[in-house]
Amino acid sequence: MTPVEVTVALGHRSYPILIGENLLDTAGPIISRLRNRQAIIVTNDVVGPLYQERLTACLRNAGCSVELITLPDGEEHKTLATMSFILDRLMAMHAERKSTLIALGGGVIGDITGFAAAIYQRGMSFIQIPTTLLAQVDSAVGGKTAVNHPLGKNMIGAFYQPQLVLADTSVLTTLPDRELRAGLAEVIKYGLISDPAFFQWLIENMNKLLAREPAALAHAIKVSCENKAGVVAGDEREEGARALLNLGHTFGHAIEAGLGFGTWLHGEAVAAGMMIAARVSRRIELLGDTEVDAIEALLRAAGLPVRGPRLGFDRYFALMSHDKKVDAGQIRFVLLKSIGKAFITKDVPPEALRIVLEGEGVDDC
Repeated sequence: MTPVEVTVALGHRSYPILIGENLLDTAGPIISRLRNRQAIIVTNDVVGPLYQERLTACLRNAGCSVELITLPDGEEHKTLATMSFILDRLMAMHAERKSTLIALGGGVIGDITGFAAAIYQRGMSFIQIPTTLLAQVDSAVGGKTAVNHPLGKNMIGAFYQPQLVLADTSVLTTLPDRELRAGLAEVIKYGLISDPAFFQWLIENMNKLLAREPAALAHAIKVSCENKAGVVAGDEREEGARALLNLGHTFGHAIEAGLGFGTWLHGEAVAAGMMIAARVSRRIELLGDTEVDAIEALLRAAGLPVRGPRLGFDRYFALMSHDKKVDAGQIRFVLLKSIGKAFITKDVPPEALRIVLEGEGVDDC
């Protein structure tokens, strides 16, 4: 299958997203983005044994020197301590500003590698090679890099764009089922925000996605990346419309922090967060039962949670108050006027939130 290319249009900082099979074995796109021939792969102890040898051999055969930094797997390691470890390794190997970091892994690896690239010697190049569906359709695209803080997810970071994103669909064959389903939450998000035709396509093709049919996965990744690239090109630093991409995330980040990072996968928390947003939208008479039921049915078909954990209204509100999307002390919510039409608001009646966060939107998970 010929790779498909989606461009993130940011002027002189524009970059391609290449989507296709066995891209790990093709050095050309990577070499063309290197500023010198020193590549430093950052991966983890789960993904590394699966793919680092293929990538290393490909780059060395093309004349590159390759170093490796291996991190422990898991969201709980997305911390400043891990960031410090990466920086220590870069210093020890005399990495230069013109060296290139290559993030080989899921969202945690991509986020923390990008942040290291943003701050080492005030900025070095980096390339994203996401190995999870969630990272291929969301976190690897758009330049958000960060680590977590105990009080909030992704609270310490920078906007810093990669030079290239390689979405190799063949790596999804080794992805655990739970991780695949978590990635589908972010895919569904794009349909809910602005693409009702894609939402309908997902209803009709969810079985193919769960069966990992290559053509269906490639189409879902392409449409998701096109949706995100369009938003990022118009609002790189989330000063306006880009915040729509946070549908489900304000509630989802509260779930992740409230349960402890790593207890729920990010996509699982986002799925529950999107259902909370849909139910709040119904409470304020924007969505009808038919639309809420359709959203719930699709998330269930993907094997995703449709209710959040019972943290209590006060705990949810406290955690959401530490979210990055707080503006002038007020929480910005992303809600739905219809499937395919999201909007941002600070004006949500507390009673509507309380009813959902203490009743219909939560469960003893």
